[in-house]
Amino acid sequence: MYAPHLQGFQGFEIENSTGKKGPTQIGVVIGSFIILLGFLSLIAFNSFGFFMAGCLLGVLAMLSIRVAAEWERVIILRLGKYSRKAGAGLFLVIPFFETTYKVDLRVRVWDVKPQEIMSADSVPVEVDAVVYYQITEPKNAIMNVEDFAVASVKLAQTTLRDIVGKSDLDRLLMKKEEIGNDIKVILDKATDPWGIRVISVEIKDVVLPEMLKRAMAKEAEASREKKARLIKSSAEYEAAANFQKAAQTMLKNPAAMQLRQLQTWQEIGAEQNSLMILIPTDFAKGAEKLGIVGLGEQLLKKMPEKKKGKK
Repeated sequence: MYAPHLQGFQGFEIENSTGKKGPTQIGVVIGSFIILLGFLSLIAFNSFGFFMAGCLLGVLAMLSIRVAAEWERVIILRLGKYSRKAGAGLFLVIPFFETTYKVDLRVRVWDVKPQEIMSADSVPVEVDAVVYYQITEPKNAIMNVEDFAVASVKLAQTTLRDIVGKSDLDRLLMKKEEIGNDIKVILDKATDPWGIRVISVEIKDVVLPEMLKRAMAKEAEASREKKARLIKSSAEYEAAANFQKAAQTMLKNPAAMQLRQLQTWQEIGAEQNSLMILIPTDFAKGAEKLGIVGLGEQLLKKMPEKKKGKK
């Protein structure tokens, strides 16, 4: 049975276990055993008094003996006033005069629903967060707040909107952990009087508008293209500088030019689909000495002059 003012949240329960596999209602077992003994005494000794006493004690045991799991603590109210804290294990209550509230001390999760928030740079974003918390003072969790789960979730939503509203888009995307720590500090300070310790706040997702996603994709593509062009131009610059150094080296040592020429022939010959006609360098130098090349140049220069004389 749930407390009337705490319906809808399974953290507080009256005389019931908070876990799906909670502790056995040991009072019911002991009470049933006592009633059975009274019934057996009625059959064996024909004693109605023992039977009535057994039934009375059995009912009292069912109502008085309680058990709490290791992860539970029980707050007991006597006639509406705080009496004591019990658990874990067996404990006794006064029937009809005391009411028990069991509180789960395990780590729990608040799932803050996605909220559309306007960031500091006027960008609408949808932020989804998760809060991990643990109850450290069961008495404060029951006595100081009506429903700590609802109150804490509302507080987390308000704090999330406040922090995100003061952050720009770059901080939201790159510094989620920092934003979560800021929210944690504020929540932990606010929920401390309720006996709740906020362990961590995690920003699960930041959803951007589709138009902004496309714009950011274009910006990233342009940035990558710019980087590629800069790398290519830098490579060409370095290659040109290396070619200049190589030319200077070959100019100082003519034999290096011949070695480079032989290497070029080797690379061309490796393709096996080209025809090369090799002219020895010595032959070319000899032809130049014989004046063959110079004779050809003189003939070419004289040809236009002959045509002008004819006209």
